[in-house]
Amino acid sequence: MNLELMHFIETEILPRYNRFDRAHSMRHAGNVINNSLKLARKTGADEDMAYVIAAYHDLGLEGPRAIHHITSGKILLADARLKRWFSPEQIKIMKEAVEDHRASASKAPRSLYGKIVAEADRELEPDTIMRRTIEYGLDHYPRKSKEEHFSRFRKHLEEKYSVHGYIHLWIPGSENERHLKDIRNIIASPTLLRKNFERIFEKVREE
Repeated sequence: MNLELMHFIETEILPRYNRFDRAHSMRHAGNVINNSLKLARKTGADEDMAYVIAAYHDLGLEGPRAIHHITSGKILLADARLKRWFSPEQIKIMKEAVEDHRASASKAPRSLYGKIVAEADRELEPDTIMRRTIEYGLDHYPRKSKEEHFSRFRKHLEEKYSVHGYIHLWIPGSENERHLKDIRNIIASPTLLRKNFERIFEKVREE
């Protein structure tokens, strides 16, 4: 990987995630970067491109959340500093990949790079998913009671990750397939779902 590019991303781009909630912090950005690089190596994609896409994918949260994927793509496209390392065609592909990363998207990403960042952004390890859901709730709805947080937690997991959920996986054989099965087993068991919520909720609230 290009060390100069890495220095630019680490000093100029990633710190912007400190402005966001805990579910979209630098920790999340770092996880998406690591996941993207693993998938890039597995699929033969350009690692520098996958790295940049992952780094920019949620910057649009500086504006309205509903269109953050579109805003993130615009931020990447407008950053003239990237021309130092990438061609106009590469920048166009990266911009489209950022736009295509959103979990609720019904259409497949337009390129391999879009599939990589979409898959990397899922972070489907069960504890990670449940923690991020709880963190988002506590950060955005601090006045809700514990039972209200549990209700929101359960509804979100069912709507997104259950067998009827809207999430899509785009790279066959990825680790996410196994993790998604584990999450669905937890969702299907009210007792297991509540037990995991209690364990993680208390831990997150104490931090």
